[in-house]
Amino acid sequence: MTSSTPRMPIRTVHGTVDDNELTVDLADGRRVTVPLAWFPRLLHAAPSLRGNWRLIGDGQGIHWPDIDEDISVNGLLRGGAPPDTTRRAV
Repeated sequence: MTSSTPRMPIRTVHGTVDDNELTVDLADGRRVTVPLAWFPRLLHAAPSLRGNWRLIGDGQGIHWPDIDEDISVNGLLRGGAPPDTTRRAV
């Protein structure tokens, strides 16, 4: 016998950005940290601009209005390309 678990959207409840990493805390208790090198706009932005972010889509993504960057939680969980492969510095 198999059972199924209802799929709920994965959401973030909090995020932090430092000079090297983006860290998000998910509603289910997980914490995901990725290198800023995956996101050149964030990497090259001033710390004050990186710090100005908001959750979008009920926590399904993060938006940085000053640098026009949007990152989905699903994208973070899938992983990113190594620097200089599919992403280019802006």
